[in-house]
Amino acid sequence: MSQPHLLVVQRYPDNDMEQLAQHYTLHVLSDSASPERLLAEVAPHVRAVATNGEAGASAALIDALPHLEIVVCYGVGVDAIDLARARERGIRVTNTPDVLTGDVADMGLALLLALARQIPAADAYVRRGDWPRAPLPLTRRVFGARLGIVGLGRVGRALAKRCAGFEMDIAYHDRVAFDDVPYRHCGSVVELAARSDYLVVCAAADAGNRSLIGADVFDALGRDGMLVNVARGSIVDEPALLRYLRDRRIAGAALDVFWNEPNIDPAFFALDNVVLQPHRSSATIETRAAMADLVRANLRAFFAGEPLVTEYRIAA
Repeated sequence: MSQPHLLVVQRYPDNDMEQLAQHYTLHVLSDSASPERLLAEVAPHVRAVATNGEAGASAALIDALPHLEIVVCYGVGVDAIDLARARERGIRVTNTPDVLTGDVADMGLALLLALARQIPAADAYVRRGDWPRAPLPLTRRVFGARLGIVGLGRVGRALAKRCAGFEMDIAYHDRVAFDDVPYRHCGSVVELAARSDYLVVCAAADAGNRSLIGADVFDALGRDGMLVNVARGSIVDEPALLRYLRDRRIAGAALDVFWNEPNIDPAFFALDNVVLQPHRSSATIETRAAMADLVRANLRAFFAGEPLVTEYRIAA
């Protein structure tokens, strides 16, 4: 019996590709010199697309596959998938929630500490041999400071739990106030920023919160405030952020996500008040293996006609 055809939008790690190849005929869009030609050739055979949170699945890609029934995402974020078009076509979507929550929360805390205590700058100072010559400026305390979390979902709650161990004064903004947490709810991000020393973005991205963190939030955060983003680059107004960092109108930013990844704005490279990561919050061996397991489990369930393991419910 022939294997089902699977279109892979962006190549997965080698081990994951090898395991998928045991069960599916793979067509890797990112490897093709002519993606349009590949799509035309495989369109009659493809019922399933495997992608990741960055590559997603555009309306154009969905429209090029008339028999498409499912988009399986290696990642929790589905903002790069055209959900409206998927809904119109009756195409189902899965993602990989829960398994990466702890790693992303870990990275949020790590970035907060790295920024506040200037760990990358101090490492470079020692390596340059500057220690005997001049002292470093003092840094900022984390324990007992005021923490604002934008989005109290899985990651936001996991981060709050970690930061409670640092005796931080924790508040959050979300679309609703939760009665099962002891943290203060703020009705707007501006209100949250005004009472925060550190503002950490953990919210899921959607059309409603694009550039949510902008000039008004940075004004409220103030010259001593610091921003951490482990969510999605689209949630932050990046040109405004760069202006406020250059002008020292906020103290600093630690970022794992950006606009236009991986070709980010080179203006970040000239700044000494940023800590930059290449979108690696979930990049541990254990979590990536668990994400790949969910991708395979959802594909197996789909082709077997069974309930999907982690279906993302597209809002009407």
